[in-house]
Amino acid sequence: MGESTTSLRDGVLSHLENLEASSHQLALRRGEGEQHPGKMARLKARIQELRRQRDEMKAKLSMSHPGLTKGKASTQSTMTPQAAGASTQAVLEWKVNNIKNLLQMFHLTGTSGKLTREGACLCISTAFEGTYLDSYYLHLHIRQPVRIQHHTVPAFIPLKQIADEYLQTDVKRFFSVLSSHLNAYVGRKFQAEQLQEHFAAFLAGPLQGNSLYNLLEFSYGVEPEGKTFPFSAKLAYRDPTGTLPTEASVSCKEGAATSEAEMAASHQALFYEKSLHEVFRSFADTTVNQSQTVPLELPAASQGVPSERGKATAM
Repeated sequence: MGESTTSLRDGVLSHLENLEASSHQLALRRGEGEQHPGKMARLKARIQELRRQRDEMKAKLSMSHPGLTKGKASTQSTMTPQAAGASTQAVLEWKVNNIKNLLQMFHLTGTSGKLTREGACLCISTAFEGTYLDSYYLHLHIRQPVRIQHHTVPAFIPLKQIADEYLQTDVKRFFSVLSSHLNAYVGRKFQAEQLQEHFAAFLAGPLQGNSLYNLLEFSYGVEPEGKTFPFSAKLAYRDPTGTLPTEASVSCKEGAATSEAEMAASHQALFYEKSLHEVFRSFADTTVNQSQTVPLELPAASQGVPSERGKATAM
């Protein structure tokens, strides 16, 4: 009898435990069901935020490196209107920050500027061999598309070509290339001015050339205040960012002596190696050295002319 009672009690307890476990599992399922909509909402919000960030990154990438994307049209077609508006604002903010960083960096390399209401005003300072020369200014409108409003760059500098190639995609490269062109131009101009100012005595007349100073012709001699100018030079600067000629030709007049022909060949090599006024400075130094090298006359006594004291002794 006791064993039957014990078995019955164990069976009831086991059944109650099973019911309690089932009830607990059912409660867990209900809790998960109630939490699921909230989790889904958070995941959807996170997905939307990631998509927004992706669209902003695509817009920035398409502005800085258009070749790495499928194009502006395809990028905009995948964006919602809200994301497109946010991306445009983000690109503008990125451009302003980029211009600020460029202004700070260019200040160390001869370019300075400041932000204005409409964009930025930049100054490119030029120099040659440690001498500061001219400065040129550009007013940029930095909203899409970036464009040049005003500038003082000479008309013969290919500003439009450089801007079309780099301004929309790489502002840093744009200023680097433009600065190279301007520094080369003022460098060539400076050499020609120095030649005419300090070594005009070596020239048969004024230099013949163009506004860009990439083609120069002149006749010259190697003696200052000389009456003959046996050499004719023609210099061409085919590299628009170079200050030394890529082509140099020095010729003599017909019937010139062999020594003059050899001298013309040595001059031609100098024009490739040195700036224009430095070549003529070397001519001037050579002339000075030659004039200082004169034979010394011997004293009269060493030439056998007796002195007064010697005459008295002989007497």
